[in-house]
Amino acid sequence: MKTACFYFQVHQPYRMRNYHILEIGKNHNYFDDVQNTAIIRKVADKCYLPANRTIAELIRQTGAHFRVAYSISGVALEQMQRHAPQVIDSFQDLARTGGVEFLSETYYHSLAAVYSEAEFEDQVWRQFDTVKRLFGYTPTTFRNTELIFSDHLAYLAEKLGFKAVLTEGTDWLVGRDGANWPYKAKYTKNLKVLLRNYRLSDDIAFRFSAHNWSEYPLFADKWASWVASTPGPLANIFIDYETFGEHHWESSGIFDFLRYLPQALFNAGVQVLTPCQVVEQIQPQAEIATSNWISWADVERDLSAWLGNEMQRNAMDRLFQLESAVKASRDPGLLEDWRRLSTSDHFYYMSTKFAGDAEVHNYFNPHQGPHYAFITMMRILNDVEERANQT
Repeated sequence: MKTACFYFQVHQPYRMRNYHILEIGKNHNYFDDVQNTAIIRKVADKCYLPANRTIAELIRQTGAHFRVAYSISGVALEQMQRHAPQVIDSFQDLARTGGVEFLSETYYHSLAAVYSEAEFEDQVWRQFDTVKRLFGYTPTTFRNTELIFSDHLAYLAEKLGFKAVLTEGTDWLVGRDGANWPYKAKYTKNLKVLLRNYRLSDDIAFRFSAHNWSEYPLFADKWASWVASTPGPLANIFIDYETFGEHHWESSGIFDFLRYLPQALFNAGVQVLTPCQVVEQIQPQAEIATSNWISWADVERDLSAWLGNEMQRNAMDRLFQLESAVKASRDPGLLEDWRRLSTSDHFYYMSTKFAGDAEVHNYFNPHQGPHYAFITMMRILNDVEERANQT
């Protein structure tokens, strides 16, 4: 029987405010509290709350035969707790349905895996503990920031005790249809790897509202038939949760699509499993290995979304060069600020890519352009360095 596996990413960063050069050494308030509060409440109303209600209803109506997985960044959970606590309540209600798997990730949605193994482990354990505390769930599946993966990431994930990792099904790695099977990470004892079917995922995430798309409008039964006919035993559908109601507004019909989806899949002979169920029930037929970092971002599906230009690389290098000094200061407020600055979005906003990728990079972007994002970050890092040196 064909299997569909749904995973939703939930993340909102602490966006930086316009930090003036004259504030260095005087003002340590780096983040735009007004904008961040407004955005988390807006997305809660348009996406999180209605989508959670809909999915909870579908799980209960189907006796948990329709199931989903979530990874919710720690910084998103913090903002929900402070400014939209009803969203936490609704995720806790989803946890009680018995049809949800919660994954672990880096608490600050960072690229720590690429730069600092110690910081990576600290962030993962904090996220792990937060998920257990809020939802009563012990994660066994890991999803790194933006599905970033390599052989080294597989090693780190298994070292921390995870049984499976999610990443992108890049064509150059596994071929056009290779994402439709589970794999074993080659240089691990038994870590399973699930690959995103980016074509079927992006049909929902990006093309659903595209009036110029040849398949528009997309109905649940049509899409379910594509899942059923795709080669291989498995279709991993990994998308941003904001797809529902924010990227595609309610008027687009996206919630109607979601409501009809379970029945359409069942009618097409497709079962739905969570990632941990997939790795238990479908055995890998091959190993996967890549020394290169891959991700689900942009057409390149590598690290260029965050490290593709000199500004991004300089800013990221500077951030992690300060790690030792920040931690040596034993200043918890400084460490928290530094970690919030490690969130990948800040570097994503520095991208100078054009065409279709530029539209994605500008979504919820608080800066006037990539150079402004870079200047703001470097000014703030100068202040972080001064604070670290004062202790």
